Amino acid sequence: MNARLFAFVGGEIGSWRVIETKTVAGEGLAEVKRLNVVNAAVPLLPDDAQWLLRGVTSNERYVTRSERAQLTAKQPVLGRRQATCAAFIPIRKTASWWNLAQDERRMILEESSNHIKTGLKYLPAVARRLHHCRDLGGDAEPFDFLTWFEYAPSDSAAFDELVAELRASQEWTYVDREIDMRLARDE
Repeated sequence: MNARLFAFVGGEIGSWRVIETKTVAGEGLAEVKRLNVVNAAVPLLPDDAQWLLRGVTSNERYVTRSERAQLTAKQPVLGRRQATCAAFIPIRKTASWWNLAQDERRMILEESSNHIKTGLKYLPAVARRLHHCRDLGGDAEPFDFLTWFEYAPSDSAAFDELVAELRASQEWTYVDREIDMRLARDE
């Protein structure tokens, strides 16, 4: 078993109820009622599902030692009892992004767009986990990243601010496909 492998299955079953799905850029996903987050391999689309997206957790990229320490100190765990709201945001970046050298991407990500600094402002209210899809075989998956966020209902406005700040950054000019799915966990 690979503890770093996650599958997100959109369909009729799952612990997360879909509240709203919005296509931000590019092609959308089929509408579903529920999202099942599985920490294991799901090799085939289940019969009751509309789509299956896969990603792996990985080492943190583009962060300095100081930024990593700050993130680690403030990052809450996922699955907190009060965090009954979630957002699942699959993202694909353009070929232009991937043609940049790593130091050029870091320059855009943090020095121009303040991605890490922006995220730090919203911790610990918003817990997050990033899943890399390109690590599963380049173009084998339809997205480059699957982002997962959990937060309490009282932090919904803060989460909306976080997403708006990131989408207004230079980094987001390289995003050509993005879905924003808001969810609630049944209590």
